[in-house]
Amino acid sequence: MARTLTATERLDWLQLARSGGVGPRTFLKLLQRFGSARRAFEELPRLAREAGSEERWRRCRRDEAEAELEALGRLGCQLLAWSEPGYPRRLAEIADPPPLLAVQGRADLLAAPAIALVGARNASANGRMLAHNLARDLAAAGLVVVSGLARGIDTAAHEGALAAPGVTIAVIASGIDVPYPEDNAPLMARIAATGVVVSERPLGAVPQARHFPRRNRLIAGLSLGVVVVEAAPQSGSLITARLAAEQGREVMAVPGSPLDPRHRGTNQLLRDGAILVESAADVLSALGPLADLAPAPQAGRGRQAPPAAKAPPAAKAPPGSPAARQVKTADVLGRVQECLGPEPLLVDELIRQCHASTAEVQRALLELELDGRLERHPGNRVSLASA
Repeated sequence: MARTLTATERLDWLQLARSGGVGPRTFLKLLQRFGSARRAFEELPRLAREAGSEERWRRCRRDEAEAELEALGRLGCQLLAWSEPGYPRRLAEIADPPPLLAVQGRADLLAAPAIALVGARNASANGRMLAHNLARDLAAAGLVVVSGLARGIDTAAHEGALAAPGVTIAVIASGIDVPYPEDNAPLMARIAATGVVVSERPLGAVPQARHFPRRNRLIAGLSLGVVVVEAAPQSGSLITARLAAEQGREVMAVPGSPLDPRHRGTNQLLRDGAILVESAADVLSALGPLADLAPAPQAGRGRQAPPAAKAPPAAKAPPGSPAARQVKTADVLGRVQECLGPEPLLVDELIRQCHASTAEVQRALLELELDGRLERHPGNRVSLASA
């Protein structure tokens, strides 16, 4: 039966979880074998000797665990244990749930009906707009929107949910005190203030490539289903979709042009049997009775998240200098190319998503057109030229 850990037991769990060689599955096996985290922790040296890998099984010191708990408290975070009543039920049922989950914000949202929206970091402007609108409409219908705080589709999904106004969950691959990417620090603070940010990683942990698939299993595990908006073959979003299918969640995908590599992954999902999504109504229909949307979660004021630490500014060329103008032009051109795909897009929408002036975007479009890389369409729409 689920029960709240004592303060001593929470430290025991944290010490065991932060010890070398103890991942989620190993943690739960040790807990089952020895009956308590304290007893399992005491047995680690013997297990390490028997395995012949004492360095790999380095034990976390008590003062290290105490320092992490104190730091979490200063950040206004809580540490939920797998055995506790507040731990999200859907996540507890997956094959390798995190023993401990750092939570900043409204922990009650982790039990609410939720839908994950994921996709490409280098998303097209159309893809970001669709993800934003899907998230907005799903949040307005009462679903909590889950995503990974990455650039592109993830960012658009979080912002769409907040615009509803609704609530959203950010699942991150870094420590809960490390915004990643750094330019999403303000968005992470907004989510912590009205929704919730979660992480299984230690405080101060910087994400590495291998951490993102681990993060993706949590995104799928917290959700009733996963919607993939744009994804190249072998992308992290397809890993999330595969994990969702393995966990018995609904897998959905937005179709796209076969000319755009950012849609090859989603189109493959559809060929493999994923549910086709063009609007929020398609998602709600697919979830059916799984999505008990009464009452809908409300965006509350919540606690203001602490400001994220900012890195010192990089050296810049003097404003207005030729070097600065050249960097600015190249930056806008790169953003325009990233936003465009083979599907026509309104120039006004392109300007909005590029966060650049009309003149700057028009110069970039002209450069692409002169290079033969741009097609213009009726209605002031543009697209990348087909190869």
